Amino acid sequence: MVVFTFISVSLLTAFMNWKKIIAIGLTGCFLFSGCAEQRQNAQKMGEEGTQEDSYESTTFAMDTVMTFHIVAPDGEDLLIEAEQEVKRLEKLFSVTDEDSDIEQINDNAGDKAVTVSADTLALLKAGKQLGKATNNAFDMAIYPIVKAWGFTENEYTIPTQETLDTLLPLTKVSDVTIDEEASTVYLEKEGMAVDLGGIAKGYASDKLAELLKKKGVKSAWLSLGGNVCAIGTKPDGSPWRIAVQNPADENDYVGVVEISDACAVTSGGYQRYFEENGKKYHHIIDPATGKPAESGLTSVTIICKDGTKADALSTALYVMGLDDALAYWKTQDDFEVIFVTEAGEVVATEGLKDSFTFDGKGNDYTYRVAKR
Repeated sequence: MVVFTFISVSLLTAFMNWKKIIAIGLTGCFLFSGCAEQRQNAQKMGEEGTQEDSYESTTFAMDTVMTFHIVAPDGEDLLIEAEQEVKRLEKLFSVTDEDSDIEQINDNAGDKAVTVSADTLALLKAGKQLGKATNNAFDMAIYPIVKAWGFTENEYTIPTQETLDTLLPLTKVSDVTIDEEASTVYLEKEGMAVDLGGIAKGYASDKLAELLKKKGVKSAWLSLGGNVCAIGTKPDGSPWRIAVQNPADENDYVGVVEISDACAVTSGGYQRYFEENGKKYHHIIDPATGKPAESGLTSVTIICKDGTKADALSTALYVMGLDDALAYWKTQDDFEVIFVTEAGEVVATEGLKDSFTFDGKGNDYTYRVAKR
């Protein structure tokens, strides 16, 4: 999933710090929080169970604001390590840093294989597997088309069908060759390019959780843009509570989901789009058409212990649409989903029936639980 958050340089400077939270009602973590009364009510849900030795920091990486909250005596030092780790991964996965693994792979498309780090190899392998598993609804090689729409540099344009027809053959994940033994990656066709923006933050959350758990952390949450990863529970043993944004109102939410030792990742067409002649064009591209997905969904939230998988699936299931996404979910047993549809329906899969609280009636949403 790609979440684009914009912040001024002055605000960013103010955010780049860590602080100790002592005996105050620390907020719960929320996928998308606004500033209205609804958000204040949601925050109250996460205020229980805080304690001393709670530390929090905010930084900017992977094109989004990230907040880390750790409950541990050495949390101050762990926050520094966490920020260093996410910055390390950013340098590997960036599509704009000429020295990154990804930029080197793209620069040598159709020419030669490139030796990459273990992390880049692992993430590209996961991306390729998830692309195959979702019948390419998730496509890490879609970058040439995303660029053609102008989403990479905020210079929006509607590409012609001729342009799309030219670019679509360059977006086949099957043309990404990974040699695990040699630790190399090769893009088979000149003009191909991979972009890990739809999966990198999920991978980063997994790596951060692994790092912190090895250090003995049993209670923490990590917010990487629209990706939230919970380590353990709140200090009082209760689950972390995540508010799922109302796609039609950034200051509102459609419900709250409780998670422990899991990640919640949302993709939505409302997160980034442009308008032309009265029509909205969002950034989630359907790999089959090269155009913004018209799936009847406005957001998809995946709950899964694997942040990498959750990140990719939030995009893939959005592209699939409700019926195909539910059919895919029925074949799996390691994730749950909350859908919000253009028709005003909120649909949660049955594994969430005891952990998701619907709160969208006031905005004319209806609710149902999807069963296997």
